[in-house]
Amino acid sequence: MSTTRYEQYKDSGVEWLGNVPSHWRVDRLKASIQTCRNGIWGEEALGDENDTPCVRVADFDRRRLRVELSDPTIRNVTEKERVGRVLHKGDLLLEKSGGGENQPVGCVVLYDDARRAVCSNFVARMVSAKGQISSYWRYVHAAAYAIRLTVGSINQTSGIQNLDQARYFNEYAVFPPQPEQAAIAAFLDLETGKIDALVEEQRRLIELLKEKRQAVISQAVTKGLNPHVPMKDSGVDWLGKVPAHWDVLRVKAASTFLTSGPRGWSDHVSDDGAIFVQSGDLTEALGVDFDNAKRVVVADDAEAKRTQLKVGDVLVCITGAKTGKVAVCEQIDEPAFINQHICLIRPATGLRPTYLGAYLHSAAGQRYFELAQYGLKQGLSLENVKQAAVPVPPQAEQDQIVDHVNRLATEFDSLTEAAEMSIALLHERRAALISAAVTGKIDVREVMVGKHADGAPA
Repeated sequence: MSTTRYEQYKDSGVEWLGNVPSHWRVDRLKASIQTCRNGIWGEEALGDENDTPCVRVADFDRRRLRVELSDPTIRNVTEKERVGRVLHKGDLLLEKSGGGENQPVGCVVLYDDARRAVCSNFVARMVSAKGQISSYWRYVHAAAYAIRLTVGSINQTSGIQNLDQARYFNEYAVFPPQPEQAAIAAFLDLETGKIDALVEEQRRLIELLKEKRQAVISQAVTKGLNPHVPMKDSGVDWLGKVPAHWDVLRVKAASTFLTSGPRGWSDHVSDDGAIFVQSGDLTEALGVDFDNAKRVVVADDAEAKRTQLKVGDVLVCITGAKTGKVAVCEQIDEPAFINQHICLIRPATGLRPTYLGAYLHSAAGQRYFELAQYGLKQGLSLENVKQAAVPVPPQAEQDQIVDHVNRLATEFDSLTEAAEMSIALLHERRAALISAAVTGKIDVREVMVGKHADGAPA
């Protein structure tokens, strides 16, 4: 891609626009739209002719700035209610309610679906003014959103952000001639599509690294490091064969103490209390985030002391979305306790905590937790954890396996970090390219000569 600058520029008088091509008009955003009408939520679907797909904010593909209706919400909207609200291909949709601190309200996407639909009451349908190219304007709104221009037009009520549309539409933008709007939109469709493809490649790489990491670590903690060692049947279907000189024990036989925390401690949160470890404090690195854990006032009795953590304890989350998450307490600087959502395992002599943690975190250990969960994947009982089978090598071999696993984890973490950094840089590149194109810092007209909107030769 090779672009140039326009020959002549003028001061737009608007900070976020800066100098713009001298032949571009500077006007308020409201001049780009013909109408802006709030959506409607309708009633529950009835299976009749009024059932209509309803676009929600959740259907916004914020990265590609379009609506994704692969699984639309169907609502019953009468013919009278649909007047002026039926979406047409080329309409823009404005998120007018919702948002949050890290994702403020005000995202704009293009509706490029041929299906008849409406948008929800948290969304407004915008019809572009005559002579304005909708796809160009979605990129203008994206550039404005990236610099948080919408934030100045947000009213906050009851935890929900509401966009003051009149105030937002009073902000300024630039209006290139229609042919240039079309060229800029086509250019950005082409170039952001290339960037998105590169991002997807990096995301696939991260997933492959995650799968590979789990596979090689699981291989190490269940088969050992010597591929030529004699094997034996573990007696456990999901575990398969293990080295012949290893033991296979249940957690209850491989530990000296196993319990979960008591209920009710959340009622005794205190800034100067003891550390109170919850499932959210278990980290991806098989550690515990003691620094950011809550604190509670702990009674000086046997029940409280029963769940006080010791160095070498292995923790397993047994309820909620993090069920099966594992951590090892390798260092504890002050008294710490667990809540009822965590199982504490104190390994017996001969079983290294770091090895047990690595095994329970591996694909093999997680497979058992997945199979053992009760109900509709609601969690694990203490008995489930006690019955988990653990292949136990000699201590020296456990240490070798843990060292090997740690080296692998470091290598995979480094590769994953590099991929994530690439994604971040690509996102920055994407945002910068959109901003440069819609504010006229680059001239894309020659780039798009002789090309269709998709970038293919005409």
